Amino acid sequence: MSKAAIAFACLCLLTLSACGNTAHGLKKDGQQASHAMDNATHRVLSAGAKK
Repeated sequence: MSKAAIAFACLCLLTLSACGNTAHGLKKDGQQASHAMDNATHRVLSAGAKK
């Protein structure tokens, strides 16, 4: 393999890794936002029920 082909393969691997990390981060952020909304909704509903 030529040096250019090896460099290109490494660049492709780095790009795919970055995309994977971004997708994982977006999934994690979405889950955290969902949990925060659930918690906030529960607090609002339970505060209304105590009155």
